[in-house]
Amino acid sequence: MSSPSMDKTHVEHLSTTPAIREPGVVDVEYGWQGNNRVELLENGEAYFPRVFEAIRQAKTEILLETFIVFEDKVGEELQEVLIAAAQRGVRITASLDGFGCGELSTGYLTALSEAGVRIQIFDPAPKHLGIRTNWFRRLHRKIVVVDGTIAFIGGINFSADHLADFGPEAKQDYSVEVQGPAVADIHHFALLQCGRPARAKYWWQRRRQRRSELVFTDHDGQVRLVYRDNGEHPTDIEEVYRQVLRSAQRRVVIANAYFFPGYRLLREIRNAAHRGVDVRLILQGQPDMLAAKLAARMTYDYLLKSGVQIYEYCDRPLHGKVALVDEDWSTVGSSNLDPLSLSLNLEANVLIRDRAFNRDLFERLEDLSNNHCKVMSVDKTPRGRVWHMTVGFLVFHFLAQFPAWAGWLPAHKPRLKPFSHSAGSDT
Repeated sequence: MSSPSMDKTHVEHLSTTPAIREPGVVDVEYGWQGNNRVELLENGEAYFPRVFEAIRQAKTEILLETFIVFEDKVGEELQEVLIAAAQRGVRITASLDGFGCGELSTGYLTALSEAGVRIQIFDPAPKHLGIRTNWFRRLHRKIVVVDGTIAFIGGINFSADHLADFGPEAKQDYSVEVQGPAVADIHHFALLQCGRPARAKYWWQRRRQRRSELVFTDHDGQVRLVYRDNGEHPTDIEEVYRQVLRSAQRRVVIANAYFFPGYRLLREIRNAAHRGVDVRLILQGQPDMLAAKLAARMTYDYLLKSGVQIYEYCDRPLHGKVALVDEDWSTVGSSNLDPLSLSLNLEANVLIRDRAFNRDLFERLEDLSNNHCKVMSVDKTPRGRVWHMTVGFLVFHFLAQFPAWAGWLPAHKPRLKPFSHSAGSDT
């Protein structure tokens, strides 16, 4: 489309619109829900058809949160199915990140808005000298809930670079489809984030349940939603990882796009390997950011010497954020293991206790590591030039401290604001 991009036009309208509640800052903690059907969706080839079909079948409501929508064949199909659903009378709220969706044209958004889709932009900001400045504290979640009965959550954005026919830069990624009682929690959470009324959680539903990660049961189909925000739940996702690592007995497999966690999480990974747990990391071998690769490689010697196995996926960029522990626990979501995801961005993962799901995920990751990865070792770890190692060392320690430093700086509070296709009118 030839319309001006989002940050040049509709942000001017947004600036006159009063902000509604900030998403993510909600004092709710969700517990385990049993008797769910969960299915792993690998890459856009599996994900997009299922999501678009669910939207086509929607009868009452669609809630969508995403970091990125591009105006390519995937974004155009998303627009088409949302407009058709809105014209059938389905109530739709789409919450889009102002940075990740910053290049969407006003024409694209206006077509949705005029059809009846309620569009909300998280922390929009205009460009300065052609550069977007709203880099941090992003809405990084990827959630779709349809009719309160089916939910999708994971790391896949609405963009054609999640399809293999995109070429060498096509991303390797994962999402999960959930049906069952856990959808009620994901639906409740999504309603709260988009500012719609949601039934209050009673005190026994809000109780702290972090210790439950230490107890593994024989029951399949259990799902729990975890999220991080900049309010009551700033460390929940990291704490879950640390707890399951401490309780791991046989195997741990982590596949993550951006890997430079804090010292405590690194220590739990190392300690698990010291106990004899089979610990494998699948990381980016072809990253989209050189700094990410340099920082991750600064952890290699520390982990390899402790017995951790590290694989670099080199076929194409790895964008996944998944992990499994032993034979029944898994997680899929939007959270990387880096300072932005663990300390600044709004993220959401699902935890899954299901042996069949765990086995499916393990088999796919095992195929990835055995057939599409380069095995790293202490004596063969690429160190590059001295200046690469120096830069990597500085980047790693800067990123490790960055969230704390960012907290000292004065900053505006991010807001979720309604899109307006005409000045002074709200959607």
